[in-house]
Amino acid sequence: MDFTRRETLALGGAAALTFVLPFRASAAADDAIAEFTGGAAIADAGVELTAPEIAENGNTVPIAVSAPGATAVMVLASGNPTPGVATFNFGPLAASQTASTRMRLAGTQDVIAIAKLADGSFARSSKTVKVTIGGCGG
Repeated sequence: MDFTRRETLALGGAAALTFVLPFRASAAADDAIAEFTGGAAIADAGVELTAPEIAENGNTVPIAVSAPGATAVMVLASGNPTPGVATFNFGPLAASQTASTRMRLAGTQDVIAIAKLADGSFARSSKTVKVTIGGCGG
């Protein structure tokens, strides 16, 4: 099987895109986190993320976040074309700082919750959700 120079370049470009695109999605999530936190340090305790380990359908994946003392919680899906899922803001009269929703996942990926606490610090929690049936884009 002989390849022309043009076919070789096309195959090489396709291979490069396959390798680079997952990093671009992750970079978009990192950029969103940096914007939300302003570049501040993030602790690994203080927010609880509840998500299924295996989602049979990527179109409706239930999640819940709980962050006592938080003023805002941002939820991201790092592998989605648009990683931002939701931002929940809690006022001073909120009875509890919990929220739940359903989200669409493009495939197996990390779901990340970042909480801004009342003292100005940030907390993070993440879970890997395995998707068995296609979600967005699939």
